Amino acid sequence: MSVKTLFENVWGALLFNRRRTIITMISLAWAVASFLILMSYGQGFDVALRQAFRAVGQDIVFMANGQTSEQAGGMRSGRTIRLRKEDVEEIKAVVPHVAAISPEIMSGVTISLGNRQKEYMVRGVWPEYQRIRNMQIVSGRWLTSEDDRFGRRVTVIGATVAREMFGKRSPIGAEITINTVRFTVVGLLETKVQLANYNRPDNECVFIPYETMKMFQSVRYPSNIVWTPTTPVVREKALKQVREVLAGLHRFSPTDDKAVFVLEFSKFVSIIDGMSIALNVLLGFIGLVTLAIGAVGLANIMFTSVLERTKEIGIMKALGARRRTILTQFLLEAVAVVLAGGLVGVLLGYSISSAVGSLPFMGVLLGEELSQSYGRIHFLISAQSVAISFFVLFIVGMIAGILPAIRASKLDPVASLHYE
Repeated sequence: MSVKTLFENVWGALLFNRRRTIITMISLAWAVASFLILMSYGQGFDVALRQAFRAVGQDIVFMANGQTSEQAGGMRSGRTIRLRKEDVEEIKAVVPHVAAISPEIMSGVTISLGNRQKEYMVRGVWPEYQRIRNMQIVSGRWLTSEDDRFGRRVTVIGATVAREMFGKRSPIGAEITINTVRFTVVGLLETKVQLANYNRPDNECVFIPYETMKMFQSVRYPSNIVWTPTTPVVREKALKQVREVLAGLHRFSPTDDKAVFVLEFSKFVSIIDGMSIALNVLLGFIGLVTLAIGAVGLANIMFTSVLERTKEIGIMKALGARRRTILTQFLLEAVAVVLAGGLVGVLLGYSISSAVGSLPFMGVLLGEELSQSYGRIHFLISAQSVAISFFVLFIVGMIAGILPAIRASKLDPVASLHYE
């Protein structure tokens, strides 16, 4: 039998049993679409989770006061190490692997605007703080070195502060009162959906130049220091150098880990990875089971097809059709149904994902009303997911189709002709 004739027979068989073929294709298409939707949700969840975690800062290292646990330089252990502004200036000057660093003073304040009054937190910071903490400006500008040098009374406010104090009005250029001192709002932060933070979320804070904090308290001793390395690769080397600088300034051992409290937020990435991997494995397993169920349906249909076409198979053998030809024909029928169902499933998966677009995530959990796409789970169908679905469906479909095909090829022609 020629290749052309073989394909004509396959096409004819599929058309003759069009209802059964269409039902099988629909079941396979839904299995593929379900797999893609589940995987796209998992990938969107991964992106949203990482985005929410990284909102706290770009590879941020947090440092605060500590207490020595070793004797060094003739000094007793148990001393309190109080970080100073001069320490930050020295680190910035001598540690090349520190890309950006800023002291930070935090204090609870009362903010007033007209007859509105509420408690928030003010943070006195250097201009580099924007880079370290991933501060995105919606309107206006961030704090500048001139603001800090001259102690200007300017402020950048968080999204929650802006919404609660100004409503839908633009806060840029307006004046607010921070503990009886008037400040001009020069910048508005983008809403932050933070999975990690220290103290209060950035949305509920106002940021002023570090030197301007002199109006409220001494700025010699910051509440903490935050910095980021030039690259994640040199983070540990940079941290070692920072410890050595502080050890020299405060006369403690560079190996004394308790002298200065250090928190590397990158250490929590493994937890985020574990949560994301666990969800994706679960969704992938559910999707694969759905694909397998679709393949079982294909196997049942193919077995039914063999039984119904037993006499046809007997006639083909009586006319000289080889066992290999019959095997190939039934396999091609199975492959055609699988490929057609897979293509329809991919189109269906893309259509449903596009129609849904995104689902609420951290914004709802944290009580933030997000008008933008930030903080939502976006359905992201990757080429990898499509390839996996086709590969699994093809393999399982081949297994489901080859057993009926082998049975058909082994039928005795005489028995087949007398089959009822």
